[in-house]
Amino acid sequence: MAERLQKILSAAGIASRRTAETLIAQGRVTVNGGTVTALGTKADPDADDIRVDGRRVKGAQRRRYILLYKPRGYITTRSDPQSRPTVIDLLAKGGVKEYVYPVGRLDYDSEGLLLVTSDGDLAAHLTHPRHGIEREYEVRVKGVPDGHDLDRLSRGISLEGRRTAPAVVEMTKVIEAESGPQALLSFVIREGRNRQVRNMCDAIGHPVVRLRRRRIGPIIDEHIRPGEFRDLTEREVALLRKFSAGDSRSLPAKTGRQASESAPPAHNSRGVASGFSRKAAPGALRTTTAPPRTERAARPRRSREDDRPRRG
Repeated sequence: MAERLQKILSAAGIASRRTAETLIAQGRVTVNGGTVTALGTKADPDADDIRVDGRRVKGAQRRRYILLYKPRGYITTRSDPQSRPTVIDLLAKGGVKEYVYPVGRLDYDSEGLLLVTSDGDLAAHLTHPRHGIEREYEVRVKGVPDGHDLDRLSRGISLEGRRTAPAVVEMTKVIEAESGPQALLSFVIREGRNRQVRNMCDAIGHPVVRLRRRRIGPIIDEHIRPGEFRDLTEREVALLRKFSAGDSRSLPAKTGRQASESAPPAHNSRGVASGFSRKAAPGALRTTTAPPRTERAARPRRSREDDRPRRG
């Protein structure tokens, strides 16, 4: 059956739909030997010879849904012209061979949870501004913002001539550091603008010292450590699909210790189970504020050995 080329490429795990459109516009896609540049072009993946950069596109592959804890110092992209390490490098070291790509972005200097998948449809829905998928961050800033500063962050900050959407911002802790007092903030935002949280904090005069993403929509895992990753459970994928369809009544999945205890144990790069420590990773940010819940989500099932988290 004929389908749009970008949908075929996405289903085959070649790229997200948006990236597939770029490949088509660049003339890198051919159908039965002819170059195609029109985005509305359709083809039959079972009958037509579809190629990207001369390589035959295979039929839809098994879709992969991975939760990765991105360490600081890694680029959230498939490749980097400056040859800096990428999240795909981490996954490859851990044995991931499928063509997968990150869902959204996480800055080079930031850390935390990142979804990586070969499901272009789900990735497009999760990143589309219309759906407003919540992302929660733990943010350590210089100085201690007052009530007025927190109110400004919550109501929205004007960045590059456009105001950010309302957010949920709370101060959870004051830390006495050698350089002076610092504050630990909890940020919940529904946008994905470039370096948004950092720029918002800069705007109120309290630059970010450290930033960690701890939740993406309903997905949270407090025990996964920097560099580790695992496949999402079927229940977690189902929750993401509900959120991408605009149904957020199940927000969020297990939080804090519950989420950690129900998640599978970690693996190193050779796939050997290493287990999780009750102790947070060195320097990890902590907060005492749990995200809001309206309904208890199902406890993620324990996966078989091949599906457990590994270390890249």
